[in-house]
Amino acid sequence: MNDKQHSLQEYPVIFGEVLFDCFEDGNRVLGGAPFNVAWHLKAFGFDPMLVSRVGCDAMGREIRETMSDWKMRLRGLQEDPEHPTGEVRIRLSNGQPEFEIKDDRAYDHIDALNLPDAEPSLIYHGTLALRHSRSTEALATLLGQCPAPVFMDVNLRDPWWRAGEVQALMSRANWLKINDVELGLLTGSGSSLRSDAENLLARHDLDGLIVTLGSEGAFFLNPHGEYIECAPETRVEVADTVGAGDGFASVCITGLLKNWPWQQTMTRAQRFASLLVSQRGAIISDPEIYRGLREQWQ
Repeated sequence: MNDKQHSLQEYPVIFGEVLFDCFEDGNRVLGGAPFNVAWHLKAFGFDPMLVSRVGCDAMGREIRETMSDWKMRLRGLQEDPEHPTGEVRIRLSNGQPEFEIKDDRAYDHIDALNLPDAEPSLIYHGTLALRHSRSTEALATLLGQCPAPVFMDVNLRDPWWRAGEVQALMSRANWLKINDVELGLLTGSGSSLRSDAENLLARHDLDGLIVTLGSEGAFFLNPHGEYIECAPETRVEVADTVGAGDGFASVCITGLLKNWPWQQTMTRAQRFASLLVSQRGAIISDPEIYRGLREQWQ
């Protein structure tokens, strides 16, 4: 066991952004990778604590109400009287979506002095919420206070990332999830994906690395030589790919907390991601779908 390894105990803490995706037609959808992961984990039978920050506005109130209805913990959700709730504006250009991630939002100002007391089994975080110093300091404080293993989910969103900072965060992680494009951006070797992944795994002393490949599936590797590939079992009619990676991450975390073998974890994560892309939205509001999955997994 290296100095980044710890036993998995009670519940996960999920750190980062919660926001609304706002469309030109006036519709808006609740999201943000950490929120999506926390939502799924709650439905999978865990009791995650989302550490984030929302504005004292209508969207912030809606987030609180939605989390309360889903029986999610609210203790880690801070309120900001000065900055509005996170928002992404989405518009179609020649049939393709274009994203404008609004700057200086409440989740950019997570307050290290108001973090909840926690003894988590695992800490999850991404990279978007760390685009400004205040939330970066809050994560550093959380990691210093809670000696729990870290699952890092790389989400590179231009212009809100810097390679050196992302690399430093990787060295604090136990497990890393990254997609094939991001892997290329951060390694830049131009060799094979597997070779790049092996180099990244060794450079940051990771316990495991998950590389997602879009419609081609994903692969996992660890320093013990284990290499596992998974792909969609059947052709999936894609309705919406938003949040598929977050769903994949949530099942990987479930596997870690339940001590599943990685082959089983990857197969289940791929099936759940396929289920998500077959419907609209990044989360599922029907608890019966999650209950069916839990029964299958038992």
